[in-house]
Amino acid sequence: MVDVLFTHSYFLRFDPKEFRAMMPYPPLGTLYAAAAARGRGYSAALFDSMLATSEDDILPFLASHRPRVVVIYDDDFNYLTKMCLSRMRAAAFRMAAAARAAGCIVVVHGSDPVDHLEEYFANAADYVVCGEGEATLVSLLDHLLGRTGDRALIPGLAFRDGGKTTLTPPRPLMKDLDALAFPAWDLVDVERYRAAWIGRHGYFSVNMVTTRGCPFHCNWCAKPIYGQAYNTRSPENVVGEMLALRAAVRPDHLWFCDDIFGLKPGWVERFSREVVARDAVIPFKCLARVDLLLKENTVEHLRRAGCRTVWVGAESGSQKILDAMEKGTTVAQIYEARKRLKEAGIRVGFFLQYGYPGESRDDIDLTLRMVRECRPDDIGISVSYPLPGTKFYDTVRQSLGDKQNWVDSEDLDLMFAGAYTPDFYRALHRVTHKRLRLLQGWDTLRAVAAAPWRITPRSLRAIAASGYHAVTLPGLHARMNRLARVR
Repeated sequence: MVDVLFTHSYFLRFDPKEFRAMMPYPPLGTLYAAAAARGRGYSAALFDSMLATSEDDILPFLASHRPRVVVIYDDDFNYLTKMCLSRMRAAAFRMAAAARAAGCIVVVHGSDPVDHLEEYFANAADYVVCGEGEATLVSLLDHLLGRTGDRALIPGLAFRDGGKTTLTPPRPLMKDLDALAFPAWDLVDVERYRAAWIGRHGYFSVNMVTTRGCPFHCNWCAKPIYGQAYNTRSPENVVGEMLALRAAVRPDHLWFCDDIFGLKPGWVERFSREVVARDAVIPFKCLARVDLLLKENTVEHLRRAGCRTVWVGAESGSQKILDAMEKGTTVAQIYEARKRLKEAGIRVGFFLQYGYPGESRDDIDLTLRMVRECRPDDIGISVSYPLPGTKFYDTVRQSLGDKQNWVDSEDLDLMFAGAYTPDFYRALHRVTHKRLRLLQGWDTLRAVAAAPWRITPRSLRAIAASGYHAVTLPGLHARMNRLARVR
C-alpha cells in the first residue's frame, strides 16, 4: 500500500502523429511532484500513461498499490500537455472515475483542469491544484492524510464545498528552483523508454528543465501555471543533475524542454563553462528565441556545451504577422540566427504557425519563402489555436463554435472564423513539409554529385524522399489553391 499513486493524462497512443514519431519522454512535472511528496515523507508509486495502451492500464496499479490518494499530475513542461487536447481530457476523466471507484481521493493538476474546473469536478476530481503545484500538493497531502491544516487555507487549491466551487488565493511562485529535489526518475521504467528510442532512432533521449515560465508576451501563448514569471536554476545545479542522470539513466541525448533556454544574461556562458569543467557534455536540443541567439556569443557557448539542435519560434515569414502576434522578434533575426547556428554546426528547427487573423496569401508566401531560403533542418507546423487566458482567445472568442480544443496534436482545426477553411490549412501543412523535404533532397543530390565518396545511408534516404515529394507536391499545391477559393 502506498500513500499516493501519481499518473498523468497524456497517452502517446492516443496521439497518432506523435505515436508515429515515437519520441516519448517521461512526465517530468509529475516526477517533480512525486519527489516533493516523497521529500515530505509520503510513499509514492507511478502509473506512467505515456507508453500505456489504454486508461484501463491503471487498474492493476490501483489494485496492487491500494493508494489513499491518486494524483493525476500533468506535465507542465510538455508542450503536448499544454495543448489541452480533448482526447487526453477524456482519459483523465476515465482514470479519475476508476480511482474514485477504488475508494481513492482524486487530485488533478495541469493547464486543462485550471481552464475546466467544473468539468473535472463533474468527472470524479475532488481537488484541483492550480498554479505551480509542488508546495500546494504537499500541503494538501498533509490535510488529506491526517497530519494538519485546513484546506481553505491552502493557497492555489480548488474544491467543491456545499455544492459550490471554492478557489483559494494563488500561491506565490518559487524563486529558488535549486531548492527543488531532482525528479523521481527511479519511478520510471527507463528501459522501456530506452527500447522505444533506440528501436526507432538509434539513440536514447531524456528530458530536463532549467527554468519555469516565460516573461514574453506572444498574445496566443497560454500561461495558466506560471503567468509572466520566469525563474531559473543555477548552471551548477543543472550540471549536477546532468551528472546524476548520466550515472543513473545513461542517456545518449537530452531535451531541455524549457519554454526558453538560457534567457537570463550570462547564463548560457556560465552553463557552458560548468559543463566543460565538470566533463558533463551530453548532446542536447533546446528551444530558444532568435533575438537572444544573437547576443553574448550565445551560439558558440551552446556549441561548446554540447548543443546539437535548437528549435526556434519562427512562426511566420511576415513581419506584419509577427507584430500582430506581439512576438517581439523580426524576420531578419530569424535569418541571422539560422545562419549563425548553421555555421556552428547546430541543427535548426522552425516552429511555424498559419492562420493567425489578418494573414493573407502574401503572408503565407513569405513564410514559404523563408523556409526555402533558410532551409531549416526540420519544421513543426501548427495553425493558430485559441486557448483561454490569452489575448488571442479574447479576440476570436465570439466566432468560436462548440469545439474549443483539438482532439489530438494532428487535429489542426481552425476553430474560429479564419481567412480559409480548415482543410486549406491542412493542405498547406503538407505542402510546407513536402517543399522542405524536396529542397533538402535537392541539396543532398548536389552534395553527392560534388563528392560521391561521402554518400551515406542518410543521404540515400534524403534522395529517395526528394523523388517522392517531387511527384506529389504539384497535386497538393493544386488542392490547396482550390480550397483557398472555398471561403
